[in-house]
Amino acid sequence: MSTLHVLSHSPFTDTRLDSCLRLLGARDALLLCGDAVYALQPGSAPFARLQDRAEALQLFVLAEDLQARGLAAPAWATAIDYPAFVDLSIQHAKVNSWL
Repeated sequence: MSTLHVLSHSPFTDTRLDSCLRLLGARDALLLCGDAVYALQPGSAPFARLQDRAEALQLFVLAEDLQARGLAAPAWATAIDYPAFVDLSIQHAKVNSWL
């Protein structure tokens, strides 16, 4: 059973990203939204952790949140819009929001 993990908190204020990465299954996906997109700041520790797992990680990021924060998605992440977010939610058996 696959799970879509949704993170919205900055990786610089707590450990949700690290906890999520430890629990990700092979068929799971991770969506960064809100301040969680700061994990994609090149040169940062969260960026390095995500990049290290890029080949095995299905990583999505809300394009609107990237744009609002002046960031760009790396080649190993897929920027999506809200309709694609809904599609992702439907494609996975469960959605886990890391509140």
